[in-house]
Amino acid sequence: MSKFDDVVAKAAEQLKKVGVKADDALLRAIAKSQGPSIYLRDASLVSCGDDVELKRVEDNFLVKKLGITNQADVKKALDGACAKFKDVRQKMRVAFYYVLVKELKKESYFA
Repeated sequence: MSKFDDVVAKAAEQLKKVGVKADDALLRAIAKSQGPSIYLRDASLVSCGDDVELKRVEDNFLVKKLGITNQADVKKALDGACAKFKDVRQKMRVAFYYVLVKELKKESYFA
């Protein structure tokens, strides 16, 4: 199994723990869009307790990548994803972004 497959499998496992059944093709597309950062320990994780990190997710993923500009939608999606992962200590960025994409119904962006 490749390193990429390992990351995708771990993200799918984490999603399963929070009650989300992952679509493998979408999960792979989101992981691929993250580039080599998925292999770097710090860059591969998201911290809901860090406002700077959440602002980075908002700016770089939700606004720049997905084109979400409605601030209420951004806040609702981030709050929902953080609530879903509240019992997960180390939130994988790939899994976290998967939940954001599903909540915002932006799957077509990765098709």
